[in-house]
Parts: sequence; C-alpha cells; structure tokens
Amino acid sequence: MAGQRGKDVLIKLSDGLEPEAFDTLAGIRTSEFDLNQQAVDASSAESPEGWRELLVGAGLKSMRVRGRGLFKDAASDARMQAVFFAGSIERWQLIVPGLGNFTGAFQIAQLSYGGTHDGEATFSVELQSAGSLVFEAAA
Repeated sequence: MAGQRGKDVLIKLSDGLEPEAFDTLAGIRTSEFDLNQQAVDASSAESPEGWRELLVGAGLKSMRVRGRGLFKDAASDARMQAVFFAGSIERWQLIVPGLGNFTGAFQIAQLSYGGTHDGEATFSVELQSAGSLVFEAAA
C-alpha cells in the first residue's frame, strides 16, 4: 500500500435510512483501527515435537476503532452522544485509503471530552465491533 494522507481516514455513522447513507463523524484528527483474531490452541500430547498447533478459522475476530479530534458541528456531537447514552449498536463505515472500507455494527465503548483553557474542546471515541463486518477492498 502506497503512502496515504491521514486526513482521508474516515469514521462514518449510518443515518439509519433506506437507502443507507453514512455521515462523517465530527472532525477526527487521528484515527486508529485494530483488527484482532484470537487463536484457538489445538495442541495435544501428540503435537509434533511439542510445538503448539492452532485450529484454523476458529478464533474470535474483532475490530477496535479509536478516533480523536474536534467537534465538527452540534448535530454530529449530539448524534454521537445519543448513540453512546442509549448504549445502542449502530452501523458504521470505516474508510482506510489504499486499503478499503469496513462496514458493520459497532458500539461506542468509550467517549471522552477534554480541552485546555487556551485551546479548543476535543473529544475521543472508541468503537468495538458488535457483529460481522463487510470489507470492500480499495479499487
């Protein structure tokens, strides 16, 4: 994957309508996506030379998304707060230029706010996957 601009990494929240559209979440300045797959140990006394063996395709997969930034507008802030306080699971789209798009159900696991007396108000959000994700590779 060639070098990409960080500002093109986007976190978007579904509008919940048909046809579905995704709205960019606030003014994200930094984003991180972690894909995880837990291994399932299938080792036994008969494992060759005592080496660990893993069971193919049996691990639990998950994705964690973190974003930090500034508020874009009152509407996107209010929507994010409503989703958090409801504890709801919503459809999100995560765009990584040069790699592709991940779309699926996520829950807001953490939402925090901060700021300094001589600076802007900031926020950070962490999403945890809550079901299977669809990956669409970049063209």
